[in-house]
Amino acid sequence: MRKIGLKEIEDIALGAALLGAGGGGDPYVGKLVAMGAVKACGDVTLLDPEEVPDDALIVPIAMMGAPTILSEKGIGGEEYKTLHKMVSQFYGKEIYAFMPIEAGGVNSMLPIAACARLGIPMVDADGMGRAFPELQMVTFTIGGIKATPMALTDEKGNCAIFDTITNKWTEELARAVTMSCGGSVSVSLYCMDGATLKKYAVKNIVTRSEQLGAAIRNVKHSGEASPEAAFLKATEGFKLFKGKIADVLRETRDGFNFGKVVLEGIDTDRGKKASVTFQNENLVAEVDGAILATTPDLIAIVDSETFIPVTTDALKYGKRVIVVGLKCFELWRTPEGLELVGPRYFGCDVDYQPIEELMKGGETNV
Repeated sequence: MRKIGLKEIEDIALGAALLGAGGGGDPYVGKLVAMGAVKACGDVTLLDPEEVPDDALIVPIAMMGAPTILSEKGIGGEEYKTLHKMVSQFYGKEIYAFMPIEAGGVNSMLPIAACARLGIPMVDADGMGRAFPELQMVTFTIGGIKATPMALTDEKGNCAIFDTITNKWTEELARAVTMSCGGSVSVSLYCMDGATLKKYAVKNIVTRSEQLGAAIRNVKHSGEASPEAAFLKATEGFKLFKGKIADVLRETRDGFNFGKVVLEGIDTDRGKKASVTFQNENLVAEVDGAILATTPDLIAIVDSETFIPVTTDALKYGKRVIVVGLKCFELWRTPEGLELVGPRYFGCDVDYQPIEELMKGGETNV
């Protein structure tokens, strides 16, 4: 058990943006929301999963929708209270703690803001260890846990509770309502007891985000041969490509950001071309037609000078970046995990290979 204040929020937002693999919303917007809540209501208590009572009601909270819309539409301020009331009334017991559903700029910050406003603790765990675009793409689905009852509300006060036959149906129906509500809503789903949390959650994700954020801030003072080497060592990342953004193809459709970023090589990658395709999150990275990384491994794009992650909605022509790959949570590499989030689910005609195998002999400072 420890406290999360303004300094911790800075690092968590930065590290979670890297783990968000391009998605999860604008980290700056999320950081402002969390900091405003902590300034007004005080620091948030962060619980280790093992500190949570087995019979406690733990509820993930998140925003759903396209990141470009999340940045513009934001959150109204009453959604936390509405979701807390809906879920508590449904179960007939008070929510013990909130938790993030994924790592990402907004969705790592929203639970902090909610816990500060409501005076309840947050659990150091999530359901992905990164960010994915669809609701059923969580470790809880692999464990056979239902997404519903799922509470949904928008900033106007429209509310709904879903009870669906599968987690995929939860995604389909909630996505349709999200579009009707303007493209972004706040949700609580995969409500569970403490015992289930300990069995299937990705543990200590908030702490890992904070550690990564601190490492990114300090890469230029690490004593390593270069800031780039320090960044790769701190993140255990693989350098896939260094280049300048030559083109960005992006559209907001069906509540997602779909697109592709094309890069022209610089420095040691001069003369090469690369591309990264995405659906909210980065899915596949190719260099000169060769695939170097695919989902569920993480593909992040970071500024080549500051190493600050660049989300898919912030990609701009001319920006110099490094494409980095990171290993995913081990459960995603199982057959059940790959069925949910492997490259073939997203329409890529290739079987998943772990990034460390694809990059054998490639650039890394691990």
